[in-house]
Amino acid sequence: MVIKEILAQVETTTHPVAKAIHKGEHFKVLAIAFKSGMVLKDHKSHLPAKLTVLSGSVRYHDAQNEVVLNTHDEIEIPVNETHRVDALQDSLCLLTQG
Repeated sequence: MVIKEILAQVETTTHPVAKAIHKGEHFKVLAIAFKSGMVLKDHKSHLPAKLTVLSGSVRYHDAQNEVVLNTHDEIEIPVNETHRVDALQDSLCLLTQG
């Protein structure tokens, strides 16, 4: 019920809500909920990662690119690359790390 929990929590906060839905020794899968206009501020991934949009629309920014991702789009996130994600609509994403 993690996804239902974060969808409820994002309604009462000003920041994206993320929680692990599955993890193992060398990987983790996070669900991330956004309300339109929320920003996941600049940060780096210490593991190879992939962001997949389950619903909504987000904008992924890194040093060289700005990419709009809509429902069912995905993007690879390189290790140690500073990036951020802006929600263009209420959105639900999966982040797979490892």
